[in-house]
Amino acid sequence: MHFVVKVFPEIIMKTPPVRKRFIKQLRDNLRLLLANIGVQIDVQRDWEKIEIRSPEADAQITAQVAEVLAHTPGIANFVLIHEYPLGDLESIFQHTLHHWREPLAGKTFCVRIKRVGQHSFSSVEAEKYVGGGLLQHSQAKGVILQKPEITVPLEIKGDRLWVVTSKTQGLGGYPLGAQDPVLSLISGGFDSTVSTYLCIKRGLRAHYCFFNLGGRAHEIGVKEVAYYLWNKYGASHRVKFVTVPFEEVLKEILEKVDNAYMGVVLKRMMLRAAEKVAESLEIPALVTGESVAQVASQTLINLNVIDRAVDTVVLRPLVTMDKGEIIDISRKIGTESFAASMPEYCGVISVNPTTKAKLPRVEHEESKFDMAILECAFSERRAQNIDEIVDELDADLSVPMVGEISAGQVVIDIRHPDEQEANPLKLDGIDVRVIPFYSLNNQFAHLDSSLQYFLYCQKGVMSQLHAANLKDAGHLNVGVYRPEPRSACAIS
Repeated sequence: MHFVVKVFPEIIMKTPPVRKRFIKQLRDNLRLLLANIGVQIDVQRDWEKIEIRSPEADAQITAQVAEVLAHTPGIANFVLIHEYPLGDLESIFQHTLHHWREPLAGKTFCVRIKRVGQHSFSSVEAEKYVGGGLLQHSQAKGVILQKPEITVPLEIKGDRLWVVTSKTQGLGGYPLGAQDPVLSLISGGFDSTVSTYLCIKRGLRAHYCFFNLGGRAHEIGVKEVAYYLWNKYGASHRVKFVTVPFEEVLKEILEKVDNAYMGVVLKRMMLRAAEKVAESLEIPALVTGESVAQVASQTLINLNVIDRAVDTVVLRPLVTMDKGEIIDISRKIGTESFAASMPEYCGVISVNPTTKAKLPRVEHEESKFDMAILECAFSERRAQNIDEIVDELDADLSVPMVGEISAGQVVIDIRHPDEQEANPLKLDGIDVRVIPFYSLNNQFAHLDSSLQYFLYCQKGVMSQLHAANLKDAGHLNVGVYRPEPRSACAIS
């Protein structure tokens, strides 16, 4: 097995000391990532490329190495090479035919040879000989020198022949570890996962910060996608996953902050806590998945007000992207399925959110907030190495979901009081109790444990999260009430 790895072109443009440092970092990253494959792999570098060799590698090992190369930042492209003693033109043709006979079937092609050294033939003579032989001994459609369907690349270096059988695009970007680390505020949806990936691709070692608003189930879902991103694109460097319990912060906002300003204030509180997390880990920048005007809190005016809560620089890789572009990237990198099934926690949705927040007004709303609650949330944060969370990912947090309620069962409406008042839930002959989601954890323990409770919210997301959270806390008498669309008339 022999791969030749071409580094990202921007690396070649750096000054010699910087280029040397970046290529050394990429080589070290590859050595670490390839060490777990189980064979001795030699990784060598020069000014523009890295060569990876293993004489004992079989097809499976070769495929595993290619998988690592395809997902390692800093690589422009890589080619798989089969190396032979040079021999004469007939020998060159036979080696080429062995690898290219089947791929050429029904295709137009041409042969291109790069040659270094003194030989008894020219590059054009070798191309004609090999091309004619391939046309005669394969089922190729024909030879076309301009824009063929397949180009057969060969390299002749001194007394060695390289038959190149595949060329694969890499991620590009810079080697992980070549830049300073960042702290990514991750919620598990399309935006935060893509923004994290773009940072990793640029060589930024991304640590993860999750603000838990919706209980254990949401946390596990976010850890799953964070682990996936790290394991696939950033496993050369260990990073932290930090969980900050934000339920009490959210409760304080919902109870004390004006409805129109809740989203902006929540974002400011998150940035304040994230800044303290970043400082504790000596990380100089924060990363969010915000895109201009995607939601009300992301207007330029609101983003300006949000950023004024902290001194740390906030990076927004998606700032000018459309949602469709973001989803396309998530599909390409493999996070789409995670994001599509990730619950979007809707605990803070203003009825008429402001799009032009004024800093004095925001500061006035925050003056009602007990900052000791934010300090408590930070002090209760939990930091784990990303590779140590795997054991949590198979936790069973499924809860029963029903479309109809039987007599003797209780429905708990956990919606925000504004939603409850605007559209109260009424079910004939069924005990319906009203407990806002932010008070549920405290109040549920005092309910009659002999009864079966089913949580209700408008979309069914918060109810599933909180039911799973209660189950994780040991309450097995809880499920979710999710009425069928036809039952909507029961809600008045």
